[in-house]
Amino acid sequence: MPAQALARLRAGNERWSCDRAARPDAGAARRVELAVGQEPFAVVFSCIDSRVPPELTFDQGLGDLMVIRTAGHTHDSLVAGSLEYGPAELETPLLVVLGHQHCGAVTIAVECFRDGRQLPGHLADIAHDLRCPYDEALRLGVAPGDLVETTIHAQTRQTVAALHHDRLLRPLVAAGRLQVVGAYYSLDSGRVTFFD
Repeated sequence: MPAQALARLRAGNERWSCDRAARPDAGAARRVELAVGQEPFAVVFSCIDSRVPPELTFDQGLGDLMVIRTAGHTHDSLVAGSLEYGPAELETPLLVVLGHQHCGAVTIAVECFRDGRQLPGHLADIAHDLRCPYDEALRLGVAPGDLVETTIHAQTRQTVAALHHDRLLRPLVAAGRLQVVGAYYSLDSGRVTFFD
């Protein structure tokens, strides 16, 4: 079942990136149908960036996806609970962690780390959560111009790894009932690349 869900997302993104989006039904009949319950086939954890709405980038309709969005797809215990809900309670077979090109949250965090300055308010919490991926990017020795994109990829990989160790999700993954996968959305092309 996870493989079918992933194939559905791939097909939807192919339609989206080729300007052939089907714009699945979100009309009154679908709303009435969903009022009795939901059976989303995937959970997508992504950034709050207005240019990356998962329902559109994967060309899915109302009730198809559960979407959790935070700046730089940073997560804490409340987000973890939201990510667990679909697989644990609704048997959603796929969880995608979606990073994206030119992430503003990662960009500002990288700039702050580089310049040694602190972000105000809760923005500092976002930067704090992005420190480990930033440090990983530094260890890789990438060129300064590649630091943001490398940090985005590292954030996605580290989030996937953390979710594989989640106490509610780990047994579902082990039983083959859930697949947790990282992905990257290109703003330039509209294409999503799934990580191995």
